[in-house]
Amino acid sequence: MAELLQNPKDMKIVQDELQEVVGLNNIVEEYHLPKLQYLDVVIKETFRLHPPIPLLIPRSPNESCKLGGYIVPKGANVFINISPIHMDPRYWDNPLEFNPNRFMSLDGTTKFDYRGYNSNFMPFGSGRRICPGVPMGERMSAYLLASMLHSFDWSLPFGKEHDLSGMFNFMLKKKEPLIVIPLQRLPYKTLYM
Repeated sequence: MAELLQNPKDMKIVQDELQEVVGLNNIVEEYHLPKLQYLDVVIKETFRLHPPIPLLIPRSPNESCKLGGYIVPKGANVFINISPIHMDPRYWDNPLEFNPNRFMSLDGTTKFDYRGYNSNFMPFGSGRRICPGVPMGERMSAYLLASMLHSFDWSLPFGKEHDLSGMFNFMLKKKEPLIVIPLQRLPYKTLYM
């Protein structure tokens, strides 16, 4: 949500998509989600810029090995910091820029998924140690953001910009809480109950 508030053009595209797919006289339902392509790429770009867990679950080699020019002894804990991978200019053009279109294929479908098959995009890990809640988290993130953007127009108080920096912890947390102003978007109050 914070990235969309900093990029209102992208928020408008998602809201237009929601209006076309859902309509202003309905609420978002789960069956709408597969049709919301731009919402999907916005969420992926947000997870690329702000991975929920910056350090993936540690790995331990069964035998000593060489990794990136370093000798990793057998049994050592190896933590993978996903943020530098998600920001590497060898894989991403203008990696610090919020650009959801980087996840859109030429045929209009979305590129990448959350299963960790692409080593350049793994916000939830990969392989046997991938987060087991990915399918539910993916649907809940999309449903929640779609519902919020469909039901309300959002703005920052007094037109301020929000600090997007985070604090490192087990999970990446925003340094400052996001304070927003919602304005009713749907025509009937009964749609909010």
